[in-house]
Amino acid sequence: MIEVALGERSYRILVQSGLLKTAGEHLAPFARNGRLIMLSDETVWGLYGEAFPASDPILVPPGEASKSWAMLGHVIDRLLAMKIERGDYLIALGGGVVGDLAGFAAAIVKRGCGYVQIPTTLLAQADSSVGGKTGINVAAGKNLVGAFHQPAMVLIDPDTLGTLPARHLRAGYAEVVKYGLIGDPDFFGWCETNGAALLAGVSEARLHAIETSVGAKAAIVAEDERERTGRRALLNFGHTFAHALEAETGFSDRLLHGEAVATGMVLAFHLSVELGLCPPQDAVRVANHLQEVGFDTSIQADGAALLAHMANDKKVSEGRLPFVLTRGIGRAFVNHDVDLGEVARFLDRQS
Repeated sequence: MIEVALGERSYRILVQSGLLKTAGEHLAPFARNGRLIMLSDETVWGLYGEAFPASDPILVPPGEASKSWAMLGHVIDRLLAMKIERGDYLIALGGGVVGDLAGFAAAIVKRGCGYVQIPTTLLAQADSSVGGKTGINVAAGKNLVGAFHQPAMVLIDPDTLGTLPARHLRAGYAEVVKYGLIGDPDFFGWCETNGAALLAGVSEARLHAIETSVGAKAAIVAEDERERTGRRALLNFGHTFAHALEAETGFSDRLLHGEAVATGMVLAFHLSVELGLCPPQDAVRVANHLQEVGFDTSIQADGAALLAHMANDKKVSEGRLPFVLTRGIGRAFVNHDVDLGEVARFLDRQS
């Protein structure tokens, strides 16, 4: 059991094989205080809905397109038609899209109700289900509308990864690697040795990767819940580039979030090398590992176009965009002094 220590809003993260079969037991305390309302996507519910036989779920289409104003409105309308009360809990069963959508709906309906995360993808299990960032995508960019709203509990069953398509599993692995790159070089070394086994289905490797990732995130969130000290900003490593790449594709499933993050991390390393911050061999090592497990980290996008998307990034402050760069594997830091013109030229050289 891992705890996110946030005082009265602290919550537990349970990671255990077969946990989905006993989810009802863990949800029972919440059911005593209110109703449990399931939110899932159509694919995930078809696979795991039988674990919640008494539920009348709210279902959304799978994919990034469901993180939208229209789908948020649909979910809110359903919740209000069901006469949701503040003491009720929305249960998010699915990947990062479902978790983000459910969390944002829970944050704003009736000025806030509780929710529980039951992530079923590697990306959500290793990263997005923990920390309370919720939101939707809009025309201007990724996750630009949302709220900080912590879940009441996170239940992680690595067995659900057995039904995940290989591409989506690999996409989630990018977020696992991220935790080694930002502050744990030994864990990155573990990834180099065990990443292929994780992707091939070795349960011990999956369990270790998830526990290490969420443990690291829980500690960071406890220190800097709302990104006020710069500590939590390290979790955005690779994401400034990634969000721009996703926006350039129109948030379509042509580029999954984890695929964009993998590319973004490689770009962050290469930019750090060009700025004289990072040993070139570290950038090569990272790029080689991601390519070895199947990522295509090349980009086919105009630097100016990507920079235009970055200008809408929610982290922009006083017209400046902080970049999470690195001095080497496990040595990420926030840099507020990157020249954006140089970034555009750098991106053009990468394409």
